[in-house]
Order: sequence, then structure tokens, then C-alpha cells
Amino acid sequence: MFCYPATTQQAKTEGVPDSVKRVGKASAYPNEYPGQVYAFNWCLNGDGVTPLRRSAFRITKPLDLKIAGLTPPKKNPLQVKAADASQIPEAGSDNLTFEQFDEVSQRTRDLLSLSDHLYCPEGHVPGTRTSVRVITNSATLAPDILAYLDRAPRKDPPESLPITVYLLEGTEEAFAGFAIEEIEVPIPVKEEVLWTTGNESDPETEAKSVASVVVVGQKPDIKVLAAGIEMSQEALANDEIEREAKKAAAEKAKEE
Repeated sequence: MFCYPATTQQAKTEGVPDSVKRVGKASAYPNEYPGQVYAFNWCLNGDGVTPLRRSAFRITKPLDLKIAGLTPPKKNPLQVKAADASQIPEAGSDNLTFEQFDEVSQRTRDLLSLSDHLYCPEGHVPGTRTSVRVITNSATLAPDILAYLDRAPRKDPPESLPITVYLLEGTEEAFAGFAIEEIEVPIPVKEEVLWTTGNESDPETEAKSVASVVVVGQKPDIKVLAAGIEMSQEALANDEIEREAKKAAAEKAKEE
């Protein structure tokens, strides 16, 4: 049997009790705990909600419900029949202006930021691969929302998703609406960048549509929530089809 010499670090710590070895070990995020995860908090900030009470739970699977102190749903998966489209109009339509939507959306995000706890189920819109995050203060609805959504792979670090839902429970105000917005996002770089010099040009971008859904009320209805999510997904899909058609037409014109 061959014996290898101890490393310098091993020599220094040989014979030292484990309790002493543990002292002084640095942690990158010493104040993290369930409900207080810095990466997820930053992601929520990007979605316009700041968990000021330091209690925001990212929920992607049933185990996350238990960690958040919630009761798993009685049915999983949960089939939800979406409410009629008239119950949750789109911003920019005759029944809801963009100004009205923006005003309620900002107020809702501010109130969610002040909530004692935030529960954030994530998944795919049922029957699709479109990702959605629901940010809510409702311990009652969060388990059912997770059961309604199709399970999706958990991405780390977390990022903003194509559809974001702001669901506020316990208010006298009653509101439901959704909005579609086009934004510019960086085109993913295929080659791995090993280092940067600081003189790189700005990355190329492409247009993408994103959706915001806002549902507010004393006891919000999950059917209305489902209607907003499903109509948002349909709108995003139609936008993508239209962009691809325009892109193909432009490329064909160049060839001619």
C-alpha cells in the first residue's frame, strides 16, 4: 500500500477538533433561509415585486409547498375550466385602457411587496411549453395553482418568465386584466465566452412578447386566473407566429 504525504492544509488541521475547524468558515450568503433566497429575491425585483418581509417562496414542486408551510392540494393535477374571456379583458381593448391596467398593476405589485408572505408557483401553461410565474399572497390558492400548472424543469438561477401573474387576495378592490408587451431580449451566444475586455459591442437583440396578468379581490377566482393565463399564452403564440412570418418574408425578399 502506498502512502502519500499530507498536504500543507491537512498538516495544519491534523489533530484539531471538528468544532474548531468549523469556526470562521465564510459563507457567500450567510443570512439565507427558506423564504429568503437572494437570487430569487433579485428575480422578483425584476418582476416588480420586492419581498420586504423577507418571506418569498419559490414553488416548483409539491415538496416546496411543505417547505412554505402550505397544505398540498387535494387533486393533482387539477383541471380548471377557465372563466369567460369577458371577465378578464386585455389592456388596450374597449373595456380596459393601458392607463387603467398600469395603475392597478403598480398598486398590486406595491401591496404584494408589503405582504407577510409571498408564494410563487411556477410551471407551464397546461398543454404548452410556455412558462409562467404566479406571485401571490394567497396561501389558499397557491397549492391549487401549482396543481393547475404543468410541471416544468426548475431553472437556476431563476429568471423572469414569459407570463407573470400578480394575484392579490384580501382587498376590497376587485380587478382582473392582462396586457401583452413586446420587449427586446439579447440573442443567446452560441460560443462560450471565456473572458471579456470591456470593449465588446452591445449584444444583438430580438423582439419577444411577454404578458402580465393582474387579478385582485377579496377571494380571487382561480377560473379567472386560468382565463388570463391561457389567453396570454395564446396571444404570445400568435405574436411569435406573426414575427416568424415577417422574418421569412424579409429573407425571401433579400433572395429575390
